[in-house]
Amino acid sequence: MNDILQTEAARPTILLVAAGADQFGQVRSLGVSTITFKVVPQDNNGLFIIENTFHAKGGPARHLHYEQDEWFYAVEGEFIVEIGSERFSLKAGDSLLAPRNIPHVWAYMGENVGRMLITFMPAGKMEAFFREVTKANAMPPQEPALWQAHGMELLGPPLAV
Repeated sequence: MNDILQTEAARPTILLVAAGADQFGQVRSLGVSTITFKVVPQDNNGLFIIENTFHAKGGPARHLHYEQDEWFYAVEGEFIVEIGSERFSLKAGDSLLAPRNIPHVWAYMGENVGRMLITFMPAGKMEAFFREVTKANAMPPQEPALWQAHGMELLGPPLAV
């Protein structure tokens, strides 16, 4: 029975983050969208979840993650996601997994507000990447060294929208 019970130290912390809020109370902008940190792990092996809220069409450049699987969940609006050579249309309630080491790109295609939850498993250097790129209030620049420093490879431009 003791093998099943968790000690207080091993038990996960309960975390409530209000609708539209960031775990740390920060405002983070990517130009066409804002992101809020919903779940930030204590180390790079944990789960990292962001909510990306769009007020204009667009998305990041084509890239791949060396060590992260990326899961997309469309909360509101319409998104196009390309993973490898396959193209998907996501609407509210749809989700899609982009496995590590497979090129992917995505964009918000709607006319009103769009929202997507994005999960990185494991977190790796994604928190640091988003902290860095949101300083410029623009989509992440197409600078290969920046992407490589955060465990990704930049492979091409964003989707045309």
